[in-house]
Amino acid sequence: MMTKQINTDYYQVDDLLSEEHKLIRQSVRDFVKAEIKPFIEDAAQEHRAIAGLMPKLGAIGALGPYIPTEYGGAGLDQISYGLIMQELEAGDSAIRSAASVQSSLVMFPIYTYGSEEQRVKYLPRLASGELVGSFGLTEPNHGSDPGGMETKLTTKGDGFLLNGAKMWITNSPVCDIAVVWARDESGKVSGVIVERGMAGFETPETLHKWSLRASKTGELVFHDVFIPAENVLPGVNSMRGPLSCLNSARYGISWGVIGAAIDCYETAVQYAQERHQFGKPIAGFQLQQKKLAEFLTEITKAQLLSWRLGVLKNEGRATPQQISLAKRNNVNMALQIARESRQILGGMGIVGDFPIMRHMMNLESVITYEGTHDIHLLITGQDITGLNAFS
Repeated sequence: MMTKQINTDYYQVDDLLSEEHKLIRQSVRDFVKAEIKPFIEDAAQEHRAIAGLMPKLGAIGALGPYIPTEYGGAGLDQISYGLIMQELEAGDSAIRSAASVQSSLVMFPIYTYGSEEQRVKYLPRLASGELVGSFGLTEPNHGSDPGGMETKLTTKGDGFLLNGAKMWITNSPVCDIAVVWARDESGKVSGVIVERGMAGFETPETLHKWSLRASKTGELVFHDVFIPAENVLPGVNSMRGPLSCLNSARYGISWGVIGAAIDCYETAVQYAQERHQFGKPIAGFQLQQKKLAEFLTEITKAQLLSWRLGVLKNEGRATPQQISLAKRNNVNMALQIARESRQILGGMGIVGDFPIMRHMMNLESVITYEGTHDIHLLITGQDITGLNAFS
């Protein structure tokens, strides 16, 4: 029996994209097909990163794609960035996380708040993947409440001493530099660039993860690390700095998880068409069609939500609250599709022959990092009511 072609552009969102957008998406899709999908299952099973990933991402323009070309970026718009994140996460959330951290949490603050010397020194090498960056905000005692950070900067001669610790840091064990946020002696929040090899700087790895197993996660630990004055980001000295980075990352996540959802959906549709029970494909039973119809509905809503948010970002009109809503909605959508797709595959849904269980485990992290599901609900609630429910 002929199987029906799978369509994940139900509302013809492609009509809203430029030809350049489509070419960028296809080039990243081809990269994921050739360089990620053949290796990702073994990498996740063995808890190891894809070899040489960052230079490969740099070669296709996936690192800091919206950074101007004069600093090594591709000078692309925000919808291009979103589409890149979508295709990378169709491969694996760990791949998208690596690109997202490098782009939104390392390159973005250096470009936005750094000196010209810092931009020239770091951005081209980050864009090429020659340097790997990490981002230090979350602490052992402060996750959803980053304003309580305990990491400190104290004046020391012509620089500063950095003391404290950050945790749950993507790329920490392999990073060459880290953009770290700390409080100075006046209580203001500053960003500093910490370099591998600085005395007192350690990056222990976090082991035994059930999620994001194809990437390295760890801590950033600082014991009297001397930070030269030229390594301080001069353009910000408040929580606005790290929070603006999170807004950029959350926007990319809202697109990225659509890729994971589509990969689960396409796998479920194909399996349901091919798997026969009770004399016919299970795709012919009402309960399975209900699931698939709901999957496509939610994917379509997420596509339109992120596209509109991308337009607002391009126009400089997207608010943090709008970004928060899209991150929360789309990650929850993808996680629910992964869970229900696993049900369609039955026992086959838990083995590495199919990507669904891997996506599901990854999304359990994505729904927590860059702001938990519940915190984003409260951000929206505060915007609706004008009342702060955080404390």
